[in-house]
Amino acid sequence: MSELKATYVLTDPGADPEKRAEQIALGLTVGSWTDLPQLKQEQLKKHKGRVVRVEETEGDLGEKQAVVTIAYPEANFTSDIPAVLTTVFGKLSLDGKVKLADLAFSKTFKQSLPGPAYGVYGIRKKIGEFERPLLMSIFKGVIGRSMEDLKEQLRQQALGGVDLIKDDEILFETGSAPFEKRIIEGKKVLQNTYEETGHRTLYAVNLTGRTLELKGKAKKAAELGADVLLFNVFAYGLDVLQSLAEDDEIPLPIMAHPAVSGAFTSSPYYGFSHSLLLGKLNRYLGADFSLFPSPYGSVALAKRETLAIHDECTKEDVFKPSFAVPSAGIHPGMVPLLMKDFGIDHIINAGGGIHGHPNGAAGGGRAFRAIIEAVLEAEPVEEKAKRSPDLRLALEKWGKAEVSV
Repeated sequence: MSELKATYVLTDPGADPEKRAEQIALGLTVGSWTDLPQLKQEQLKKHKGRVVRVEETEGDLGEKQAVVTIAYPEANFTSDIPAVLTTVFGKLSLDGKVKLADLAFSKTFKQSLPGPAYGVYGIRKKIGEFERPLLMSIFKGVIGRSMEDLKEQLRQQALGGVDLIKDDEILFETGSAPFEKRIIEGKKVLQNTYEETGHRTLYAVNLTGRTLELKGKAKKAAELGADVLLFNVFAYGLDVLQSLAEDDEIPLPIMAHPAVSGAFTSSPYYGFSHSLLLGKLNRYLGADFSLFPSPYGSVALAKRETLAIHDECTKEDVFKPSFAVPSAGIHPGMVPLLMKDFGIDHIINAGGGIHGHPNGAAGGGRAFRAIIEAVLEAEPVEEKAKRSPDLRLALEKWGKAEVSV
């Protein structure tokens, strides 16, 4: 019998965590057990939740906690994530300090999920870069800007040698730069910069609107030759991500933005773990990229949380690995630390660290590319800066993060 295993962290679980775990296993499946007659027990046995593990532990602030794993028969629900989440965490999410830390799916259930269509290798193949972290930049100050302003931003970022440029997640169908026009005009700009520099840059356009409109817009984006779709997954829902990812008429990589996810993940006692929501579920449901707050900026996650997200994005599985994208507060001087913590297969994502460079966005991109090259070649950053004026200016402005062994 196939089962799905859910792992929870219970804070203040009561005097008997094992009894609490059994209550959850029954309450989310058959409801009761000991009061049922023998015949009913036999009939419902295949639907009963099963306590797999109960481990008593202590929270960061000394709270009593229990890590509980419960197996749920897959016969209880249909093969879709809304059914899963309702089963394992529906009413339980309202019942005290309970955090859903992980879900372990059976091989059978995984066959119903799309996973990334392109993944790390597929994106690298599109860009033609296989041996370094990719570099991404972000449009800034987009509200009220004209199409000409956005085209110039796009051009300057591409000239700096970035690999991907994404829309701001708050860029909607307003003003003079609507969705289709951004795709058409953006392609022209990036084709021109490719002919000028020989470097390929992809553009992630923000897919927005009412849920029922999304597939039509995404299909139109594919027809127009869009490179990547940026998608605010948690404003719409994981099932919408899956429906986009498994549609053969939308053969585009999907970049999952974490907007709104903090409402589900930020509490140490409630909601979902970051690694489950931003790592595993994003990947399993079709995101080729998953953005999340870096451990370094003003909007930061604990490093253990970010490393756990990265691990879920990239570890061995039946699905292709997706690109982890630690974001926020990234400047060129942080590259050695980023590469130490996240390795080669991640994307360095910068906004202010690109646009705030003294030589503009193009200078910011060149500074990042120079320091990436220095780390890969094991060259002292200070030596590289002597030959790269853009890197020198960046280090003078932002400094260099310390990297401990």
